[in-house]
Amino acid sequence: MESKSVISIQQVVKRYRKAIEPTVKGITLNIYEGEVFGLLGPNGAGKTTTISMICGLLRPDSGSISINGLDVRQDFERVKCDIGVVPQDIALFEMLNARENLRFFGKMYGLNETELNDKIEHFLEKFGLKGHGNKRLVHFSGGMKRRINLIAGLLHEPNIVILDEPTVGVDVQSRNVILQFLKELNSKGVTILYTSHLLEEAQDLCTRVAIIDRGEILAKGVPQELIDQTAGVSNLQGYFLQLTGEKLRD
Repeated sequence: MESKSVISIQQVVKRYRKAIEPTVKGITLNIYEGEVFGLLGPNGAGKTTTISMICGLLRPDSGSISINGLDVRQDFERVKCDIGVVPQDIALFEMLNARENLRFFGKMYGLNETELNDKIEHFLEKFGLKGHGNKRLVHFSGGMKRRINLIAGLLHEPNIVILDEPTVGVDVQSRNVILQFLKELNSKGVTILYTSHLLEEAQDLCTRVAIIDRGEILAKGVPQELIDQTAGVSNLQGYFLQLTGEKLRD
């Protein structure tokens, strides 16, 4: 039985004002139910622009994007209930504590008080932050903020989670906590779209990947199959370097 495409991106183009070339150049991708799909590339490759269009924050100049069969532009109110978005930038209030931040985002999703409080306590414990719930975010480390940022996008238990560089700039412990949780989430059937330029991380996490550079999809497939079909490489980073001739920046 063929897998269901839950995110469909068809010939999407996005050009920013005054830019000489489009930032995204007619990309086509299908992301299937239950997979961890990595959109990989160096900084400035077009990953965040693509994610922003999928989430309805930017409108493509041409092409179409649908989630669970619904057009993102025409049915955004229905689409947003199905997705959890974790942006690259920390989208939290520094002067509120962890519980206050999560309560704010939970209420935006329409969760009732009892349900919301239960979810907050569950996730704080899951991410090793139970003892920090009443601490203001201004006093959190970067890794701790990343964990709260992730929780904020998961409170309503979406069936599709979209993450833009969720581990960028974090310590090893926080990175391991986040990646392990994403694996557990996916094991429950949640579809994950994940962008990164950290290819070792992606090779471990992703079931399929697409490599994007300068707004174009250069290759897509199962990580190990891409590696195996290319002479002289032993990992995903080696494949990328041979494909683009560019050095990725951490």
